[in-house]
Amino acid sequence: MSKSMGQIPAGFAADADGMLLIGGRRADALVDEAGDTPLFVYDLALVDAKIVRFRAAFPGVELHYAIKANSYGSLLSHVANKVDGLDIASAGELDFALAAGADGADISFAGPGKRDADLGDAIAAGVTLNCESEGEVERALTIAGKIGLTPLLAVRVNPDFEIKGSGMRMGGGAKPFGVDAARVPALVRRILAAGATFRGFHIFAGSQALDADALIEAQAATLALAAQLSETAGAAPPLVNLGGGFGIPHFHGEQPLDVEKVGVALGEGLAGRAEILRDTLFAIELGRWLVGEAGVYLTRIVDRKLSHGKTYLITDGGMQHQLAASGNFGQVVRRNYPAAIASRFGAGAEEEVSIVGCLCTPLDRLADDVMMPRAEAGDLVAIFLAGAYGLSASPQAFLAQQSAGEMIVGAK
Repeated sequence: MSKSMGQIPAGFAADADGMLLIGGRRADALVDEAGDTPLFVYDLALVDAKIVRFRAAFPGVELHYAIKANSYGSLLSHVANKVDGLDIASAGELDFALAAGADGADISFAGPGKRDADLGDAIAAGVTLNCESEGEVERALTIAGKIGLTPLLAVRVNPDFEIKGSGMRMGGGAKPFGVDAARVPALVRRILAAGATFRGFHIFAGSQALDADALIEAQAATLALAAQLSETAGAAPPLVNLGGGFGIPHFHGEQPLDVEKVGVALGEGLAGRAEILRDTLFAIELGRWLVGEAGVYLTRIVDRKLSHGKTYLITDGGMQHQLAASGNFGQVVRRNYPAAIASRFGAGAEEEVSIVGCLCTPLDRLADDVMMPRAEAGDLVAIFLAGAYGLSASPQAFLAQQSAGEMIVGAK
């Protein structure tokens, strides 16, 4: 029995020959231009449309881009010019952000386990450190003192709540991320007493949420927590990063997040916020929602084979580039990302096939038992939702297979 796939996102069509168009350009022509498959293609026009939608839904709220979603240089340079800040999670991503033209003042650095060298580089660049522990604050203060600079320190808070139904829970209970909420006020007072610049709070409860009501509830709780922490600490935060959590539908039956509903509720919450937060700026940090649907992974079929009555289409790509689509990046039960035969995009389904990669492991699956138009060796396969947590989140060195290319289309 065939298995379902997620819905192909809007913004893609076929030309008169049935070839997939990405940003108005034929997929095969893009492969020719890049020189080979496998290839990631990112349509910047789709990214821009998401940014416009966010601005309309969340007036007055800053938009930050989480680089971990996709750090490809050409895409990052484009996005950096259109958002209010970049959020990084490593010293390597700091290098990416600076190379993309971002100013240190517009970068924040979160993540446990920052090395002393990482802290020093960030302090020297004028980056805000979202500190994950009391120990990290002390190390940052010591390092800043040695180099004669005043560090910009925010506190990442481990809240006592999480986003209900989120794909990855970042708050609530014991976590390696952030400082437990009860200990935050004392840490804020320590930062101020040491003469550092207090930059505010980073409160991230979860990610990949599609339930607007759950996000609304979490954001309301975040505003209340930020006010409570500020009043207890006796210091107003210049900025509160409300986290992100905006998901995109990956699998059959999932529905897109109603961001406009979330925006209306947040607007009401900000209008009635506590007095201590009256002059505070607020930001939402997004990655997957901004860029995920804009990416397509193109890989070529190199073999078609039959085994015990089952048809396999074997490609020159696979989980070494697309770990998430293979089902090995957070899925408990493997489900199919949206996929298509790019050479026959929009054609009717004719056969049940499994699309697998070129690695010597049964984990290397791009689509299981799905209905597709008939395809042969040489045809192109498209895996959608490849704009976030694709190449940068995959084991590229595994079995020393060839690297995937990346390119952008739709730039203005």
